Amino acid sequence: MARRKRLSPLTGPTEETPGVPPGPMPVLSRPPVAEIAAASASQAALEQLADEVSAARREGRMVLSLPLEAIEAGHLLRDRMHHDTEDMAALKASLAARGQQTPIEVTDLGQGRYGLISGARRLAALSDLAAETGEPRFGQVLCLLRSPEGAAEAYLAMVEENEIRTDLSFYERGRLVAEAVRMGLFADAAAAVKGLFGNAPPARRSKILSFVALHRALGPVLRFPTAIPEKLGLAIVAGLKADPDLAARLAAALKKTPPADAEAERRLIERALRKAPAAAAPRGREVAPGIRLEARKGRLVLSGAGVGPELAEALEAFLAARGPLR
Repeated sequence: MARRKRLSPLTGPTEETPGVPPGPMPVLSRPPVAEIAAASASQAALEQLADEVSAARREGRMVLSLPLEAIEAGHLLRDRMHHDTEDMAALKASLAARGQQTPIEVTDLGQGRYGLISGARRLAALSDLAAETGEPRFGQVLCLLRSPEGAAEAYLAMVEENEIRTDLSFYERGRLVAEAVRMGLFADAAAAVKGLFGNAPPARRSKILSFVALHRALGPVLRFPTAIPEKLGLAIVAGLKADPDLAARLAAALKKTPPADAEAERRLIERALRKAPAAAAPRGREVAPGIRLEARKGRLVLSGAGVGPELAEALEAFLAARGPLR
């Protein structure tokens, strides 16, 4: 049997490969086309990543850490007028122990400035902790960047955040509606209530409208308006309708003897209401919150705070669908 010839590695010039230098064969590098393709793919991946990061930031899917001084807390008229002392103490204790768990919402104002949309209590608590402790960790606030299409959408975002987290007083709701109308964000109070509190039941929206009237009549002279209970607020509005001079008398009384606390202000208002002439008894019967119905021959009368364009449209649609009476 013939012996196989062992092959030795090429280590230098041979008869078959003249001109090859001695030593191991050189390793061929990747072709230039492959190098260009790899570089292009890397650049495309980096650009795609940059676009994703930019889109996530722009769309509010990325949490940003911003310095407290970059946030303009007064960017919007705040719906909440006061922060409860006990609630703020509890929030500060939580932030000190666990850090900020929920980002606030801001909008980019340009030049490194951001306007606060929601999260005023968290921002105030962090500011207090930064001033009290001097710790750098309280000098930054976690934020989500929002881009509202307009001021009305920004106000709606603020209202929804507070409605979900901590209930607002009826006066704070009414004040926000009145200011939104004054700033031209809505045509009138009814449109503002529908736009800002559209998910609230009709009865609640009717009460908010009543507190809009209360704010417009007595807002400048009330010292503790957020402490006015719902029942008293509605009684004030009913008194204002029955007695055109009531607002002036209440304002004079509040200025003459400024109440020291909410209870004193409440007693003063209640005394003034007792002196007011009795309002005429409402006619008809209440068929829904804020809606009274009076039926006469050939005539149907709807009245109350709940009567407006929205009810008229619903009634018109109902009658059209029902068809003629037989």
